[in-house]
Amino acid sequence: MEFRHLEGFLAVAEELHFGRAAARLHRTQPSLSQQLQRLERTLDVQLVDRTSHEVRLTSAGRAFEIEARAIMAQADKAAYSAREAAAGRTGTVRVGYNFPAGQHVLPPTMARMHREHPGLTVRLEEKRTGAQLAALAGSELDVALVYGHPVTSEFRHRHLMSLPMVAVVGQRHRWAGRPGVPFAEVGRQACILFTRDKCPAMYDAITTAAEQAGVRLTVAQVVDDPVATGVLVSVKPLIGFASVSRGLFGGATAGGMRPAWVQLYDPVPTIDLYAVWRDGDEAHPARSAFLDCLEEAGPFRAPARPEARIA
Repeated sequence: MEFRHLEGFLAVAEELHFGRAAARLHRTQPSLSQQLQRLERTLDVQLVDRTSHEVRLTSAGRAFEIEARAIMAQADKAAYSAREAAAGRTGTVRVGYNFPAGQHVLPPTMARMHREHPGLTVRLEEKRTGAQLAALAGSELDVALVYGHPVTSEFRHRHLMSLPMVAVVGQRHRWAGRPGVPFAEVGRQACILFTRDKCPAMYDAITTAAEQAGVRLTVAQVVDDPVATGVLVSVKPLIGFASVSRGLFGGATAGGMRPAWVQLYDPVPTIDLYAVWRDGDEAHPARSAFLDCLEEAGPFRAPARPEARIA
């Protein structure tokens, strides 16, 4: 069964005249008659009664007309959807993001997407860097907004912004309220760190700063959850690390208390936020639209850092 056979049958059903139906479809009358006969042979039913004076649908023809119209309408809808998706006017882009991206990058980007591409759906998933890159490699994400970027030809990347890192401490910690602390003092404190695979760029920024300051980190506990880190430093004499964005906007609570954050300097550990996507993928108009809006929404800047802050 072919779409042209359905189209021909529906024209005959509407016109009840082979000549007019053929003219409407820009076909010859004999070819239209042959196509209808093939359709009837395929279905093994008679759809049309033909006499020298009239053409009318059989009971099978009337039943078939209803379903044939539904099939053609669905085919038209499918063709429209395909054209809209190919043009980037409809479709879905799956975007992973971390905390700073959610604070500084996504709001202006999503506002632009809504204005310029209202038919596109952006599916957002908050994940740590390692989980995002794994999802990107497994085709579970289309774009990852992460710290750092993998050095591999599998991915392409675009730098979005740079963020300083801060120390996170409890409100009773002796650093709380200080305007800043030289990184060398970190070596005299027990700290909470995370495994490198969760966020390689942040881990490397911390360990590189320690090397430059000439100190060794004393890791008292390994915790991969930033919220758990905030809780622990609020109840133990430990220090944790976070981006300035999380220090400003994402302090965890513990017993009704929020941790404090303190600037680090000499050196200032810094992390870079990137957009990463797979290289060599087939055309993905929705992803291209998102990346265009991402570029147009920039530049993105780190939040202002007051002299001291109790989160």
